[in-house]
Amino acid sequence: MKPTPTENRVPLRPGEFDNLSEALDYAARGVTGCNFYTGKGELYTVVSYAELREQAQTLARRLQGLGLPRGTRVALLADTSPDFIRFFFACQYAGLVPVPLPAFIHLSNRSVYVEQLRALLVICQASVAVAPLAFLPFLTEASEGLDLRFVGSPEDFGALSEGTNALSPLGSDEVAYLQYTSGSTRFPRGVMITQQAVLNNLSGIIKHGLAVRSFDRCVSWLPFYHDMGLVGFVLGPVASQLSTDYLSPRDFAMRPRQWLSLIAKNSATISFSPTFGYDLCTRRFRQEDATALDLRSWRVAGAGAEMIRHESLANFAKALNGTGFNANAFMACYGMAECSLAVSFAPVFQGLEIDRVDRDYLSERQVARVAPNGTGDGNRSGVSSFVNCGKPLPEYEIQIRNEEGRELGDRECGTIFLRGPSIMTSYCGDADATQEVLSPDGWLNTGDVGYRVKGHLFITGRIKDLIIINGRNIWPQDLEYLAEQQPEVRPGDASAFSVSGVDGEELAMMVVQCGEFTGIQGGNLIDRLQRMIREELGINCFIELARPHTLPRTSSGKLSRSRTRQDFLQRRGQLFSNESKHASSELARECGATG
Repeated sequence: MKPTPTENRVPLRPGEFDNLSEALDYAARGVTGCNFYTGKGELYTVVSYAELREQAQTLARRLQGLGLPRGTRVALLADTSPDFIRFFFACQYAGLVPVPLPAFIHLSNRSVYVEQLRALLVICQASVAVAPLAFLPFLTEASEGLDLRFVGSPEDFGALSEGTNALSPLGSDEVAYLQYTSGSTRFPRGVMITQQAVLNNLSGIIKHGLAVRSFDRCVSWLPFYHDMGLVGFVLGPVASQLSTDYLSPRDFAMRPRQWLSLIAKNSATISFSPTFGYDLCTRRFRQEDATALDLRSWRVAGAGAEMIRHESLANFAKALNGTGFNANAFMACYGMAECSLAVSFAPVFQGLEIDRVDRDYLSERQVARVAPNGTGDGNRSGVSSFVNCGKPLPEYEIQIRNEEGRELGDRECGTIFLRGPSIMTSYCGDADATQEVLSPDGWLNTGDVGYRVKGHLFITGRIKDLIIINGRNIWPQDLEYLAEQQPEVRPGDASAFSVSGVDGEELAMMVVQCGEFTGIQGGNLIDRLQRMIREELGINCFIELARPHTLPRTSSGKLSRSRTRQDFLQRRGQLFSNESKHASSELARECGATG
C-alpha cells in the first residue's frame, strides 16, 4: 500500500467553488487524497479523492433511501477515520447537514460523556446518528428516548438500500455543516455555517493565509470535531486538492513523535497544532531522535486554537535542533468556529513576532505599552509577551472596542469584534445567544480580548477568563506561567481563575497538578509559588495542588478554566465562604496536603 501522491495532475484551484461537493468533484479528477496511519506509523487506509467521491455518493443514495427531508441533521461521531469523511461528504451530496460530535472515551467519566452526547443530539435536532463500532454503545445510550430515524455504525448503513432519485447537493446559500464550539468557557454551542461562508474562508486561507502551492502536503492529528481539524485539515485539503496524512489524537497523545515522523516520511509542508501539542512533543522528544528525522520540508508550522505561548514553541525548535526544522516556519493565526475557521495569519515563513509589554501598565490602564527597551524574560520581570497573529484576511474587518462600545486605537486593549463573509448565521436553536454576540449589521463579539499594532492583531486572553483584583486586570496565563516554570510542573498543568469572596471582592485561585502534591514537598511548592506571585504580580493567590491528569479540558484538548473553577467551588466553596478575602498560607498548605 502506498500513500496518495503529493504531486497532482490537475491544476491547483484554491477553494473557488460554489459548494463542498463541487470542491470534491474537482479534487476527484486528480490523484491526491487521504492517508490514515496507526500510532506506530503504519499506513492502514488510503482513499483517493476519486474514491472518496464515489463512496460518498453511494452513501448519499443510501441516506436518500431513508426519505429524510432536505436539511435534516445527521450526527457523526467524528473519530479519525475514512468513514467520517465519507459520511460528511455523503451528506453534502444528499442535501443533508452533517454535525460532527466529539469522539473521545474516558472510562472514568462514561456517564458524563453520554450525557454530553445526548445534549448535543438534542441541540442539533439530529434525525440520524452514526458512530464507529467502538463508540456505538455510547451513542445508543445517549439517543435512548430521542426521536431519531436511524442510529447505527457505518456497517449498518451498508445494509440500507439506495434511493433512486438524482442526488441534489447542498447549494451555496444552504447550511454546509453544524460545528460545535470547543466549550472552553461554556457548554458547546452549535454554529451554523453556510456553504458560501466556509468556501470563502477556505479560499482566503489557501490563497492568502498559507499561500498554498501545488506541491504542498498536509499532516494532521487534530480531531475532526474541532474546527481546525475539520475545516483546516479535511475540507481545506479537498478545496486545494492536497494529499493529507492523518494520525488520530489518541495516537498522537501516546506517541507524539509519530507526528514528526509522518512529516519527515512524506516530506510534508503544512501542519498545525495548539501550543500544548508542541509542548507534548518537546517533553517526549529525545536528542537521538533528531538523527532519524528530516524536517526541512516543513514550511508552515501553524499555531492556533488557544493562546499561543512563544516559550513553548521556542523550546520545541530548540529540541528539534539537528532535524533541519526552521523556526521561521512557525505561523501564528487567530480564528474561531463562529468564523468558519480563520480570521488572521502572520506572514508565511517569517517566524514568530513577540510584543513585550509593561504588565502593570496593561493591567491598570488597558494599554499595551512596550516594555523598556522591549526586553524582558517572557512573562517575568514585569513583562507580558504576546504573539503577533497577523493581519486579517481580505474582506474581514476587525475592531477593538471598550466596554462602552467605542472603537479603540493602536495598543489600546479591549474586546475583539469581527465582520466578514464567513461569519456564522446563528447558533443552532439559540436565538438569545445569537443576538448576544451577533449584531444586525454583522459584527461578531468574539469574547476575546486583544489589541492592534499597525493592523496586526495580538490576543491577550478571553474576557470570561480575566481576573480582576483591586481594579487591576490579571491574566490567568501570567499566573500559570509562573507555576509552569517550577521543576515539578509541566506546561499546561496549571489553571488559574477567580472566585468571589464573602465581601464580593475577587480572589485569585490556581489549581496545579503535579506528582508531588502532598506533604513537605507540596507545601514547599505552594509557598514558593505564592511568594513569586506576590513579587511578580503584587497579589495573593490561593493554590491547590492536585493529582496529574485531573484538570478538566475541552473535547479539543484545551484547558477549561471555567470547569476547573466549577470543580474547585464544589470542593472548596464552603471553605471559602468562611474565610477572609486573603487565603492564608496555612489554608493553602492544607489544600495542598489534601488535594
